[in-house]
Amino acid sequence: MRYAQGGGLTDERREFRAGVRLEAALRFADGEASSAIAKELRVSIRSVQRWRRAWTKGGPRALRSAGSASPPRLSEAQFLQLEAELIKGPTAHGWPDQRWTLTRVKTVIGRRFHKSYTLQGVRKLLIRHGFSCQVPARRALERDDEAITGWVKETWPQVEAPRRRSTPGSSLKTSPGSR
Repeated sequence: MRYAQGGGLTDERREFRAGVRLEAALRFADGEASSAIAKELRVSIRSVQRWRRAWTKGGPRALRSAGSASPPRLSEAQFLQLEAELIKGPTAHGWPDQRWTLTRVKTVIGRRFHKSYTLQGVRKLLIRHGFSCQVPARRALERDDEAITGWVKETWPQVEAPRRRSTPGSSLKTSPGSR
């Protein structure tokens, strides 16, 4: 994954980075060395070299941002609708339990908005909007914590094999006199 949150750059961050490239273009015109530009702008030398090649071929225009790779499939208004659907819970959409899975969210998106996402795309969409992966604690209704504690204290030590203990003379090292 290229970016930590999986959602690419925001418009503000994209503009900031375009500004850095345009600053580099001004320095290219002044004849500064790539290493000096990289150090000053706090970017890699390879990036500066790549920008210089683009600048040489197309001028400062070649360093402008091309915009996001693709517009989001769901608009903000549609995502708010999706969020309302998710709040209703999986049982409202016909599933027998209260677990949202990526497959189920994908199905809701397809039914509600007639748009197709991959599971990875659903994951990125949810993370981009602040959702996180959570694993529910599944405990049996019949669970008896007191019985478990008693078993661990009484039965388990008898079942567990005794560990090998180190005793004097059991070391692999030989004493100096035994050689």
